[in-house]
Amino acid sequence: MGPEKDPAFETGVYGYDVEDGRGQRKMSRIGGPVPGTVTDSDTDSNLSVGKQVELEAGNAIKYRTCSWPKTAALLFSEYICLAIMSFPYSYSVLGLVPGLILTVVVAALVLYTSLIVWEFCLRHPEVRDVCDVGQMLFWGQKWAWYLTAIMFLLNNTFIQGLHVLTGAQYLNTMSNHGMCTVGFSAIMAIICFFCSLPRTFSTLAKIATASAFFTFVSVLLAAIFAGIEAHPAKYNSDPNAIIPLSGGLHAGPPVVLSIPAKGTKFVPGMNAFLNISYTFIGQITIPSFIAEMREPKDFPKALWAVTICEVLVFGIVGAVIYAYTGTNYNQAPAFGSLGNELFKKVAFSFMIPTLIFLGVLYASVSARFLFFRLFDGTRHKSSHTVVGWASWAGILAGTWVAAFIIAEVIPFFSALLSLMSSLFDSFFGFIFWGVAYLRMRQADFGPGYYHRRGIRGLAGFVFNIFIILIGLFFLSAGTYASVETILQDYELGNVKGVFSCASNGL
Repeated sequence: MGPEKDPAFETGVYGYDVEDGRGQRKMSRIGGPVPGTVTDSDTDSNLSVGKQVELEAGNAIKYRTCSWPKTAALLFSEYICLAIMSFPYSYSVLGLVPGLILTVVVAALVLYTSLIVWEFCLRHPEVRDVCDVGQMLFWGQKWAWYLTAIMFLLNNTFIQGLHVLTGAQYLNTMSNHGMCTVGFSAIMAIICFFCSLPRTFSTLAKIATASAFFTFVSVLLAAIFAGIEAHPAKYNSDPNAIIPLSGGLHAGPPVVLSIPAKGTKFVPGMNAFLNISYTFIGQITIPSFIAEMREPKDFPKALWAVTICEVLVFGIVGAVIYAYTGTNYNQAPAFGSLGNELFKKVAFSFMIPTLIFLGVLYASVSARFLFFRLFDGTRHKSSHTVVGWASWAGILAGTWVAAFIIAEVIPFFSALLSLMSSLFDSFFGFIFWGVAYLRMRQADFGPGYYHRRGIRGLAGFVFNIFIILIGLFFLSAGTYASVETILQDYELGNVKGVFSCASNGL
């Protein structure tokens, strides 16, 4: 006897629970399948995923092969990254207590919205990436797919560009500016291109494990070195002296603030908060990861493991380094706060795998999106063909060339990256998933469900409206703070030239 069909999908009538043979509630879809994806009319995610696995069983290249530990490795490599070293700076602006509280709160919000992403993907197992999600959330409109795709590709390419620049920063630091920075950036882009060539996340997960491990060693060493060295970088015992390039901060012993300093302005405070938030926000890749999981129902195991480690590592490392470098000697990334040159170079060196791999991960997600659209249903997608591999390599090369050019041509790239994050992460981090929750619950229980489900329905409705409002706050206040930072950089002369050879080392 075949699997029982979900009448909610077949008739479009929602508002009741359907129990399957194992006593689990079947979750209703919010609409029909995305055109051109692998699916059937059954809403049982196991069956649909099983059919996808069955269809590629004889293929040379299989995609649905990731276990939850491999997915956890991908998540670890995405989140346990160089951005950790901006937390001491954020704590120096926000104060240690508010900074730690915001770290936990943002982590909890991202965990919650990530679980919504997972639930959405379970209901719609044909989803291949966040662009499919965007189209489904907005009633199958093609404009929604194109708009999401533009934001998706720009976001990923800018992150690749960031890692081209941070790689050049590492090489400048190690070599004491032994070469033109543009040359270092080009070298980094070429290395990243070759590391991007594996075509499945299952293969990349092996590299991701090493990347996350070395990053953990790097930040642990930085925290230890900050504690054992005599003084932080630029230390001056005279409290009346002004620290160079510090914006007027006084020297003397490191100053550690439990709350923000009196007179802290909105823009630096908002930027410090955004630094914390952007490190956690990474839901844009989750649909792509789940689309290659053998058992998508296991995704929460990976998510919980990563979130717990994030909170512990981000909070402890950020607090310890801030405690020893203070507000007056803090730099971002915090490697620059280490006064001992050897300590700085050793700790920074362990970060090099992540400087390469995180850009590689986002390049792979973008290439996967484009490659699947070009070759879906052809043997080039699932077999080792010359056309398939040449196209895959060509797409990757295009993303890295674009990333290199953007990073070198835009004179205020770092500030522009913050602006792009405010514009895109507002949707990919919050707005999409608040809307997804509301649409899924309406599919399950019908219009006005928040009245019929009692306090649970009302609480869920209100909380997800709040999630959407958080996204709108990022979109408005975050964008304002980013634009103000760009203007201030111009006023202070901090804007570099196009294809500048000047050192960006620590």
